Amino acid sequence: MDWANKINKFLDTMSSEHYQKLLLTGLWTTVKIAILGLLIGIVIGTIIATVKVSPKYKLLPRILDKICTVYVAIFRGTPIAVQLLLAYYVLLPMMGVKGVPAVNVGIVVFGLNSGAYVSEIMRSGLNSVDVGQMEAGRSVGLGYGTTMLKIIIPQAIKNILPTIGNEFISLIKETSVLSFIAVSDLYVALIQHVAAVKYEWVIPYIVLALIYFVLVLIITLLIRILEKILAKNDRTKGKPKRKKQLVS
Repeated sequence: MDWANKINKFLDTMSSEHYQKLLLTGLWTTVKIAILGLLIGIVIGTIIATVKVSPKYKLLPRILDKICTVYVAIFRGTPIAVQLLLAYYVLLPMMGVKGVPAVNVGIVVFGLNSGAYVSEIMRSGLNSVDVGQMEAGRSVGLGYGTTMLKIIIPQAIKNILPTIGNEFISLIKETSVLSFIAVSDLYVALIQHVAAVKYEWVIPYIVLALIYFVLVLIITLLIRILEKILAKNDRTKGKPKRKKQLVS
């Protein structure tokens, strides 16, 4: 295999400002969809997890619990590529909706998919918080919802931060399937545009893998930094304040 020739072909193509812009736009699209999808997933997942762990004394919480169970089963039980195809090529035409950008569909589907996984992550995080925290909140007059929002959920998020980071990494890697609905993401920019110019696929595939690898390394590093900051804040809060000595 003539590696020098393949590398030269790739570098020659990427020397064009047009293809550099395509690559940067595709990279931004990949990161944007993953970030927004995760944020939507965190909101949905937190709501579902709260429903799952809440008391089921009344009829409404039991109905909501069943709905959430079906939701999680559907989105965890089907591939995200299938969800994208169904949403873009089946559900939207059936509802008579036209002109929706494929990027927006990707963000919504990724958010709904992530919400199913984050709900289980968040549920385990909520269960990891000591039950005494809920009792303490209720004892000072806070309602169940207020106690969950201000006391339980913030502690749960700190407990599950590494797992949330893993979910974000999964979303970054899964964005490669966005090409199924014609989204110009990182995969499309490198493979369907750059590689197709001179019919050279090997180097673009390697570069694509390296870019995903670097993205994962950056996310992992940021998560570790955030963990250290939170751990440092916890240690600082836990230290007793020193009493000032009076000088006679």
